[in-house]
Amino acid sequence: MSQNSNPNPLAWRTVDFVVTAILAAALGVAFWGFDTFVYPITSTIGNIYPPLSELQLGVWLIPAVLGGVLVRKPGAALYAELIAASLELVLGGNPWSFTVLISGACQAVGIEAVLAMVSWRKLNLPLAMAGAAIGAVFEVFYEYYSWVPDYSLTQKAVYMVCGVVSSVVIAGIGGWGIVRLLGAAGAINSFAAGREARSASQSNRTVGA
Repeated sequence: MSQNSNPNPLAWRTVDFVVTAILAAALGVAFWGFDTFVYPITSTIGNIYPPLSELQLGVWLIPAVLGGVLVRKPGAALYAELIAASLELVLGGNPWSFTVLISGACQAVGIEAVLAMVSWRKLNLPLAMAGAAIGAVFEVFYEYYSWVPDYSLTQKAVYMVCGVVSSVVIAGIGGWGIVRLLGAAGAINSFAAGREARSASQSNRTVGA
């Protein structure tokens, strides 16, 4: 049976589960590398002013944005984020233990909310950025109570701004960019997002010829 024969455009296909899982697993390994080798260095920015440490938040929202933009179906952002977070937990090396799963859920739920507002239809860069921003808001509110309860109102405000800006740039623009690059390379032709990216890339080459 053809993968496109399903009359429900929001129903998951086997390829949705498999490809998203592979990409999320790769990002989970990348999380482990970041936690182990990069975070100990970049986290020192908090020595300047503690809330600035949240400028790193966007790194952890990439799977949710990528999954949501690529699959465009309910639960895709959550599925991708939890796979990446689970692998990050299993591989070890992160200083947050099992709470990475809670954070992953918070980040993904915010993104799912934005995608639901447009019924998971055709997505664009501004929507990817908006999803990342709302995902960051959900995560930062969780962190207010779990990690930085003693911050002043001013510190919490700066913490929120840093988290949102980081997520918009790193996860929103970055996640969107990954999907576009994969699509242009023809690696995700089974997805509408991949076909759109490939078509845009071919059109740009034609114009530039």
